Amino acid sequence: MRANFHFISLARPALLSFVFIACQNALAADTLVKTPEAYEDALKSAQPGDAIILANGTWQNFEILLDAKGTKEHPITLRGETPGKVFLTGQSNLRLAGEHLVVSGLVFKDGYTPTGEVIAFRRNKDKLANHSRVTQVVIDNFSNPEKFEQDSWVMVYGRHNRFDHNHLVGKRNKGVTMAVRLTSESSQQNYHRIDHNYFGPRPILGSNGGETLRIGTSHHSLTNSFTTIENNYFDRCNGEVEIISNKSGKNSIRNNVFFESRGTLTLRHGNGNIVENNVFFGNGVDHTGGIRVINRDQIIRNNYLEGLTGYRFGSGLTVMNGVPNSKINRYHQVDNALIENNTLVDVEHIQFAAGSDKERSATPVNSLVRNNLIMNAQGTDGITVFDDISGIKFKGNLLNQDAKATLDKGFEQAEITMKRADNGLLYPVDEAQRKFGVSTDIKPVTKNDVGVSWYPKVEPDVAFGSGKTISVTPGDNTLFEAIASAESGDVLVLQAGEYWVSKILKLDKTLSIQAEDKDTAVIYPQRSTLIEINNMGNLTLDGVQVDAKNAPDAAGNTLIRTTRLPMQRNYRVVIKNSTFENLNINHSYHFFDVGNRSFADYIQVTNSHFSHITGDLFRLNKETDDLGIYNVEYLTIEDSTVMNLEGAIAKVYRGGTDESTFGPHVVLNNNTFSEIGKGKRNKSEASLILHGTQVNKVTANKFINSAPVSFELTVGEPKTWITDNVFEGTSEPIIKDLFPLSGVTTIISGNKTL
Repeated sequence: MRANFHFISLARPALLSFVFIACQNALAADTLVKTPEAYEDALKSAQPGDAIILANGTWQNFEILLDAKGTKEHPITLRGETPGKVFLTGQSNLRLAGEHLVVSGLVFKDGYTPTGEVIAFRRNKDKLANHSRVTQVVIDNFSNPEKFEQDSWVMVYGRHNRFDHNHLVGKRNKGVTMAVRLTSESSQQNYHRIDHNYFGPRPILGSNGGETLRIGTSHHSLTNSFTTIENNYFDRCNGEVEIISNKSGKNSIRNNVFFESRGTLTLRHGNGNIVENNVFFGNGVDHTGGIRVINRDQIIRNNYLEGLTGYRFGSGLTVMNGVPNSKINRYHQVDNALIENNTLVDVEHIQFAAGSDKERSATPVNSLVRNNLIMNAQGTDGITVFDDISGIKFKGNLLNQDAKATLDKGFEQAEITMKRADNGLLYPVDEAQRKFGVSTDIKPVTKNDVGVSWYPKVEPDVAFGSGKTISVTPGDNTLFEAIASAESGDVLVLQAGEYWVSKILKLDKTLSIQAEDKDTAVIYPQRSTLIEINNMGNLTLDGVQVDAKNAPDAAGNTLIRTTRLPMQRNYRVVIKNSTFENLNINHSYHFFDVGNRSFADYIQVTNSHFSHITGDLFRLNKETDDLGIYNVEYLTIEDSTVMNLEGAIAKVYRGGTDESTFGPHVVLNNNTFSEIGKGKRNKSEASLILHGTQVNKVTANKFINSAPVSFELTVGEPKTWITDNVFEGTSEPIIKDLFPLSGVTTIISGNKTL
């Protein structure tokens, strides 16, 4: 019970204040609660300095509201009893409202928020949190099972709040991982601090809406936020083209590390932002990018960028064109940008006046690029200029001697020898050259510096072959039984013989199925589907032979498919050294078909043979609502043969005009395709039909007596290579440019028509 103190002496005010604070501190209470009801009771009586402690264990379907008022010296705290042992599961979330609150030591997993946020710094639109802190909290794969049901994990409102040393990993549904909102005056000029967080792997969404961190929105982008984002680690944050989407003014983005993350730190809206001391390690990973510059008064200085492969809006450094008299949600002209003392090592693309087209015609003005260092081992500086850049002054930049200079002013060239320093960055050995590029005192944070110490930073996917090796003997449903008892990562090795499968093989784990000796293990499916890939399912087939002659005599069979239900999890498929034949018991027997709202990170086929199929080989065309959503990021078929296929090799579809994604990518290399696409039910009348795909490489293939390949090119500056193919008894490729001003690049060379 709290004592009541009555002060009746005429003590001086300063002494009285000291006595009151001392007494208040002595009365601070730690209350351990074990039920939501006990939590509510504790909250009702909470006073400044008190701590409410959630007992270790699982708190299911617990929507926490921390609405209280502490003081700067004595905040009110909500924390877990033991960090890492208090789990919020099911339909759970957290709202903070009031003043001087601290939350720590909680783990959100095995569920998803029932509202639009997992953590919100407000109770409602009128009651916000100020001077409050969330620290040492984990949100792990706490994603809505409906992939395109949008929510956000962390929404920061109010002013002077801090979000630090947290661990956010595995957001799989649509919506930004974390955002700062400026929706009312009481959330503007907020001076929030976001620091030392681990933004762990976020898989490719396959759609717009996959940003990791957003500061503001276009509607309030002319408002200043004064948010500081520092010392965070962005680990393979691959959701979409914008990793950080800055949409407000006067923010400081500094000392962050971006590791193998596809996309860029994008100054999308807002003016007067500073981007400094950040480090980007691409390590040659596809579509890794750096910094994209738009709007006025932006400063980009002392940033280190290495091994970045991204191009266009995902380049290592991109300075955009704007729209004259732009609407608030489009592209404002770059004006008074300062880009100085940045180091770019093996950055494949540096783009100026990017996005230039009929609408985006306002070129950069009053801008300065100086004292930067570009070191590129590919014989090029990586620079591309898309429009007039007379409004950019280049001064005192250094380029290595072996790189061909694109610009004739503002760059000096010299022999540059680089050595990696203790901070992990490359610097010139020559002391005189160290005035160019980043300073030597920059200290990139590491994964161990951020997040929480008591929660592991594990790999996002189970690797193929990482588990046990299990021998499987031939017989009826022995493969089904082996899959049922296997664990994720296991390898099932099929002994020589016949495998009769009368049950659908439903995968919800990562498995490799391989023959001990190629083509000695023959699988005979007896159902309309052999394999169904579900959430958590990933598949490798290696050296197997599948003969579908005993499948049901029914139209529309599918050898491999994804579940017909929408999938939250991305999946992976590898097929190599395998043979598939006699998918012709009836019409429209497809090899691989997907359901709506499924997404493959990659499908890889190498050194395999397919013959006598009445349907399509790969049907990846289910997202026909034209929202920029698609079914596969990478489809690769190499060194394989396909014969007597009545449908198409692949039907891949990405509709709409959204430009926030990188895929799909389709690669066909060194294959032989014979008698393809001539079935009467192949309405496309094409052996390959690609709509809206972003990267197409059809190289060194033979097309014999087949329908033509067809490309329907849309937005996003798609790139297409059709080179060194032989078209025998096959018409030349059909190429339709549906958006002539979208920057389509098509290279057709070295092909033979016989």
